[in-house]
Amino acid sequence: MQFKWLKFIIVLTVLIFIESPYLVNAQEAVQKNQLKFGRLLRLIDGYYVDSADVDVLTENAIVHLLGELDPHSVYISKDEVEKMNEPLKGNFEGIGISFNIFKDTLLVVSVIQGGPSEKAGLLAGDRIVEIDKKNVAGIGLKNSDVMTMLRGKKGTTVDLRVSRNRLSDLLGFTIVRDKIPINSLDASYMLDKSTGYIKLNKFSATTLDEFTSAMNDLNKENIKNLVLDLRGNGGGYLKTAIDITDQFLNDNQLIVYTNGINEPKREYKSTANGIFREGNLVILVDETSASASEIVSGAIQDWDRGLIIGRRSFGKGLVQKPYFLTDGSVVRLTTAHYYTPSGRCIQKPYDKGVKEYKQDYLERLTNGELFSRDSIFFSDSLKYNTLINDRPVFGGGGIMPDIFIPMDTSEHFSYYNMLRRNNIIHNFVLNYVDNNRESLKNKYPEFENYNEKFQVTAEMVNIIVEGGIQEGIEKNEESLSFTIDLMKKEVKALIAHDIYSRNSFYKIFYQDDEAISKALEILNDKNQYNTLLVSTE
Repeated sequence: MQFKWLKFIIVLTVLIFIESPYLVNAQEAVQKNQLKFGRLLRLIDGYYVDSADVDVLTENAIVHLLGELDPHSVYISKDEVEKMNEPLKGNFEGIGISFNIFKDTLLVVSVIQGGPSEKAGLLAGDRIVEIDKKNVAGIGLKNSDVMTMLRGKKGTTVDLRVSRNRLSDLLGFTIVRDKIPINSLDASYMLDKSTGYIKLNKFSATTLDEFTSAMNDLNKENIKNLVLDLRGNGGGYLKTAIDITDQFLNDNQLIVYTNGINEPKREYKSTANGIFREGNLVILVDETSASASEIVSGAIQDWDRGLIIGRRSFGKGLVQKPYFLTDGSVVRLTTAHYYTPSGRCIQKPYDKGVKEYKQDYLERLTNGELFSRDSIFFSDSLKYNTLINDRPVFGGGGIMPDIFIPMDTSEHFSYYNMLRRNNIIHNFVLNYVDNNRESLKNKYPEFENYNEKFQVTAEMVNIIVEGGIQEGIEKNEESLSFTIDLMKKEVKALIAHDIYSRNSFYKIFYQDDEAISKALEILNDKNQYNTLLVSTE
């Protein structure tokens, strides 16, 4: 026994002897360059010909240095830290409204249910003309100005003066600020009698609770299949991605593992607590689905647990950790790669620099990848196999879907897209709802009634077209004819969003969505679903 312990001590001593010169050299290099940079700042501060802001120079140097490492290591100034964290924390502190600056007036589009504004009696359609005795109407107000004035610490108050339709006098409100939720779940409803639909826009601290609540509601409607829409979802917390994936897998299945030079390999496995481990599953992804979205879809694909439909995902397989600097600013530093259960690292290459990395989307457009599966090529060296059915899958840059849905970028969309980019359609809807809110609610008290009977008229389309002309957007008859049904659908969906709910928007806007339609086709055909899980399309 003593001999074994002696051997262990000798081996450990040898390892320390081998590693310590490297560690010492690395520490000496850091210290030497730290002194070098400090010396440079002192020289600039003491001898430079013109005035120089040492703080700004330091921040610029940090940003440039991180840019030389990888595309996702970033610097966040002290002032930006809180704002950057808000979406992932899942809440901010304010009065609880969604708003728009319409005709140079602060218009309340909706009040958040249970929030301070609703409790105080503020209504959708109200116009805020004064905030804390300061006029905010007709002064060129910006969104950032509104955020500054209405957000604040929980428990503090803000005084508003409000103009309301049909009332001659302004109304006064004193609203006590509180925590306001930022939803990561955009929609959840039944697509048909057996298939539920959930759309997530990020993976935040509240996503698991939102997802669980939505699933509990869907379970009351006897959900058998689920379409999880992660299109446009740029990611979020690693832990949240693991928690969501855990809802679909059996006990002790690998979800993801991370590994880096200074980060030992760490595996994350599922538990026995998943709430949808039996039903059939389809996940929708596209070229903007990234990071946490790819963890979920990669694990589901590797375990042959469900099918992935859409286009190749973004390709972000790098893990960042936040580190505070001395002034309260933060560096989000890449510390490891993450890998799917089959061993795929799906981080797309960044060895040509950040500029080339950011051109990836344009390159996908140029080479035709977004329009045809045949335009996508993977090297055999990036080939892996799924863990149950041994299907071929690929690493090296995103999750490749099992079923490809091409992007539609017809040139006929150019006119329609110009109207959208210049807020012509959105502003029309704001004005229309503002003038017709009460009559719409009286005529269509329930969404189902509105969805069945409300029609966007030719007159409404003409008002949109005229609004475009006033903003210098010439009418394109051919393009309008091609996209008029889509325009009408969007207008109807936007009105429904303002009058009813976010679910109402998606129920209308996605009613003939190609990816959702394909998912329903497959989920309603068990033989096709099971066949695709064995061999991809």
